[in-house]
Amino acid sequence: MSRRPRIAALGGGTGLASLLRGLKRAPVDITAIVTMADDGGSSGRLRRELGVLPPGDVRNCLVALADDESLLGRLFQHRFADGDLSGHPFGNLFLAALAEVTGSFDVAVEECSQVLKISGQVVPSTLSHSRLWAERASGEEVCGETMIAAGPGACRRVWLDPEPPAHEPAVRAILEADLVLLGPGSLFTSVLAHLAVPDLARAVADAPGTRAYVCNVMTQPGETDGFDAAEHVDRVMAALPGGLDVAIVHEGALDPEAVAMYAAGGQQPVEPARERVAEMGVRVVAADVAEAGEVVRHSPDALAEVLLRLAAESARAEDALS
Repeated sequence: MSRRPRIAALGGGTGLASLLRGLKRAPVDITAIVTMADDGGSSGRLRRELGVLPPGDVRNCLVALADDESLLGRLFQHRFADGDLSGHPFGNLFLAALAEVTGSFDVAVEECSQVLKISGQVVPSTLSHSRLWAERASGEEVCGETMIAAGPGACRRVWLDPEPPAHEPAVRAILEADLVLLGPGSLFTSVLAHLAVPDLARAVADAPGTRAYVCNVMTQPGETDGFDAAEHVDRVMAALPGGLDVAIVHEGALDPEAVAMYAAGGQQPVEPARERVAEMGVRVVAADVAEAGEVVRHSPDALAEVLLRLAAESARAEDALS
């Protein structure tokens, strides 16, 4: 190919950061688009006390795209243990301070990107404050990402109040991408939180590149209790005009002891449900993309291998049409 494939990844939490670690050394141009719905922990405290947008997921993505051996990267992840700063990672405070000094959260992110010399770009999904709401299957409405994830029962839908405008660089990255990636990450509080920004949902629907959803390996209490892959995909398609092109599902063995440990916490493996997903008009890519060990999550390297093939395939198709 005459150019590097372009990937726009929409997510949040640890899932997106983990993916970026797998992709950062690959010959691709990657833009991580980070949801601004986080209201827990250090990010929640800084939102309430300083009025800053939540920096935690942005920080994790910046560090994920930095040099693994970087002292600055380790410094950004250093979490204070004592005193008034207890629980705050240094990087969150650095981003909050830069946002005050520059008067702009997106400028703060750009400056941190330069400081850490990251491979790729990190951009917020929006620069406006809003609260994430969810409706559970029971009909109960819950406000706040933390409360949504902490409560019992699966979710039906999420929305943002007020509806925020999208950050223009995020829209541009989606429309220019060969592969638009939804996830990995919590279905409702990460993936669907992005699609609750109307401008972003429209951009994904209009994107000329391949639109792919990475389905979780395990269900999540308070969000996807009892969901299989088809139910995950169904919720994404309900929120996304134009639907999806590809769903990536895990298919392979998991450590029995790890599965038993997760079951005690109300989590279970997400069944691939390949036929039902395919019946929705979505191409299914099933692969062993789980990391071995006691923690059941995506393997950054295995998932990156699948995504790189999809990105190159989409880029070649677009180049052939141009």
